[in-house]
Amino acid sequence: MYKTDDSSPGAAAAGLQRVVAALGAALVTPAAGQNLATTFEMHLRDLLSLRSVRLREVPTRYQARLVTPTRTSDALVLGVPTTGGRSQAVLEAYFEPGQPPGTQAAALLEAAAQLGGLVLAADRIRHPVPRPADGGPPPLVGSSAGIRELRARIGRIAPTDFTVLVEGESGTGKELVARQLHGSSRRAGGPFVALNCAAIVESLLEAELFGIEDRTATGVRGRRGKFELADGGTLFLDEVSDLSPSAQAKLLRAIQDLAVERVGGHGTRRVDVRIVAATNRPLAGLVEQGVFRPDLFFRFSGVDVQVPPLRARREDIPELVHHFLARHRRTRDLQIADAAVDALQLYAWPGNVRELERVIEHVVALVDTERIELTDLPPRVRGEYAELLAPSMAAGETLRAWGSRYARLVFERCGRNKRRACRALGISYHTLEAYLRFDRHSLRPLPKQFPAWARGPEAQPGTGAEAGPGDAAGAADGDGES
Repeated sequence: MYKTDDSSPGAAAAGLQRVVAALGAALVTPAAGQNLATTFEMHLRDLLSLRSVRLREVPTRYQARLVTPTRTSDALVLGVPTTGGRSQAVLEAYFEPGQPPGTQAAALLEAAAQLGGLVLAADRIRHPVPRPADGGPPPLVGSSAGIRELRARIGRIAPTDFTVLVEGESGTGKELVARQLHGSSRRAGGPFVALNCAAIVESLLEAELFGIEDRTATGVRGRRGKFELADGGTLFLDEVSDLSPSAQAKLLRAIQDLAVERVGGHGTRRVDVRIVAATNRPLAGLVEQGVFRPDLFFRFSGVDVQVPPLRARREDIPELVHHFLARHRRTRDLQIADAAVDALQLYAWPGNVRELERVIEHVVALVDTERIELTDLPPRVRGEYAELLAPSMAAGETLRAWGSRYARLVFERCGRNKRRACRALGISYHTLEAYLRFDRHSLRPLPKQFPAWARGPEAQPGTGAEAGPGDAAGAADGDGES
């Protein structure tokens, strides 16, 4: 072990040689989950008996405030050479207060700082940060009012460094929103690191988030956690509602201090990270139930983004369908029939955009023509549409018959209130009367009990929407219709 007060130049050279040899070995046979920077930090720390060593890059916007070398009572920060002007790298050496490194140890650290630039460059070559082909995050597809408002909200929030809470049902695209926030921010040049909190065993979550020191247990190699990997960028925590109470407490401490301590470590490491948390269950309700910490909830909430479900923006479905078909055009160049698109718009999509994407993949893989027809869709998707369409087609019903049936359906949805039905259909009272008087013998009879999707909220008892004071006459006029 090289001591901090050792004055032998030969000992310094031998120590640096051991660090270089360890890097060479890691370059030839890299350890799983461990990069060159981690190997460099670990061996330099052991060589100089330091509390901890950290090699990191600092985003450009902080460079004006960072002066190197910097010495404090328990740390020495040295500049590290880097290529390009996007970031500045530093080597941080933390020692026990009152036990600063000696002259030769400080000289060795300065030499190690120069070596650190090569270590970072080699890591970038071996593990390049993946980028979309167009250099930016995937697009938010759609032109509905809901998706336009979502884009505008992202545009207002992205330039800030505030913690963001993204709420929405499973499959709505919460990670896509997080990537949009990252790609539109000043951190776009930094890493985007995602962690699904529900997929990590609780006993391993702390190591995943904060990292683990080398030799903490037999056979365990040191590695960085997600917080350190996301330094200078964005950390996306998906499904935070599934965190256990103990994990919530540990995460709260890290978010408050923006500092992490590796498992088995003895010192904290400051990180520059923007947190984007996501959940498919409203956190406010979980706080009321006592299963989510109020203090962590208030750390997440305040800057919120609500992602609408697909059923709330059905007008975006044709655009999404063509987007997914274009993605698979190299596999098969397919067209889609209008009837199939209509069926897709009628379906409720409990799995949201993710389910729509899988349905399109199903069709692309199995359709045997160059045009997707209604019958090519899975039965659960085309079910309600086919139930209405197939019998009418078989009976050869006219457009007037279809118009009459639709008017009668809307009339039932509106609680048999004619004036409200006229407003919903955009027709006059007399036109509605004509549709309702159409020869009923030429129509298939309407069911006595409509399914929920056909009834709509207006016809539900107890909603206060059955008949307003101004609609009393219209409701009375409709009592005799069937």
